[in-house]
Amino acid sequence: MFDRLEAMVRRYEDITMELGEPGVAADQNRFKALMKEQSDILPILEEFQRYKSCKQTIADSEELLSAESDDDMKEMLREELSAAKDELPGIEEKLKILMLPKDPNDDKNVIVEIRAGAGGDEAALFAADMYRVYTRYADRMGWRIETMSVEDTGIGGMKSVNFMLSGTGAYSRLKFESGVHRVQRIPATESGGRIHTSTITVAIMPEVEDVEVDIDMNDCKFDVFRASGNGGQCVNTTDSAVRLTHLPTGIVISCQDEKSQIKNKAKALKVLRAKLFDLERQKQHDSEAALRKSQVGTGDRSEKIRTYNFHQGRVTDHRIGLTLYKIDAIMEGDLDELIDALTTASQAEKLAGLAQ
Repeated sequence: MFDRLEAMVRRYEDITMELGEPGVAADQNRFKALMKEQSDILPILEEFQRYKSCKQTIADSEELLSAESDDDMKEMLREELSAAKDELPGIEEKLKILMLPKDPNDDKNVIVEIRAGAGGDEAALFAADMYRVYTRYADRMGWRIETMSVEDTGIGGMKSVNFMLSGTGAYSRLKFESGVHRVQRIPATESGGRIHTSTITVAIMPEVEDVEVDIDMNDCKFDVFRASGNGGQCVNTTDSAVRLTHLPTGIVISCQDEKSQIKNKAKALKVLRAKLFDLERQKQHDSEAALRKSQVGTGDRSEKIRTYNFHQGRVTDHRIGLTLYKIDAIMEGDLDELIDALTTASQAEKLAGLAQ
């Protein structure tokens, strides 16, 4: 690990020198790539500097202790030595985490797809609730929210919804949300007061560029139609809505939020690109399933990952056995405690895998 860290120090110095060369900013792609690489390395080097400073403090304190005769000075040195020794393991652990291989998608925006599963109208109502959870979380994070497509039920529920969240680290924060979410509560439509169990599926897909997924337009069939539901001026009066069918996979995407047919077509292609990228990742996941022991972040869409029990006021994440009795706060978009726990568990698994 320390050989890699020293190599990073040299690489950081090389990048700094290259960025200082005249003309480097003329190539914007190269300039942006260098700036990103530099910003990725910097937190690691700052922690490495803390490590070296702590090690130096320990060495200096031990050397001075052996030569010092004054009792007061010795006591001060012992305190300094003890504090540095206590601090060192935490720095080492943080360095190991920072040195873990980074998911190349972590910095990307995400396209979120929520679909009602078992439970009829109640499942659709919970899908709408979770849409609000994620958009409220996005507001807390300062991310931009862009709705791609919605299929509503007319009673406040959503059969399906696709939306994009754009902001720093969106994928890294939400990638563990993929899977089946189960709700246990008394539906508003239930007159007998019985608790129902319903499910929805959530898919978190990184936004991908054209160069990452090549779409043959001959494989795409576009149909246009008049938008339905709530809409502003022109939305419901022109054939602006677009239905995209990808013939090889059978994926169908409808977009009607924009007044412009061209904009709806562009949105549909963006969702299709993310879905095709996600399909390839799923195939890779399936091929590695026999070797994978981790239950965090597998991305398996059929895996029941979480239960929201309103009667008991609890939310349980089944992958890490975490139960929080703060369902009201979570339904208001307070997801950080869940997300942080899942991230920590994933990092611990990766560290254990490296140790093995």
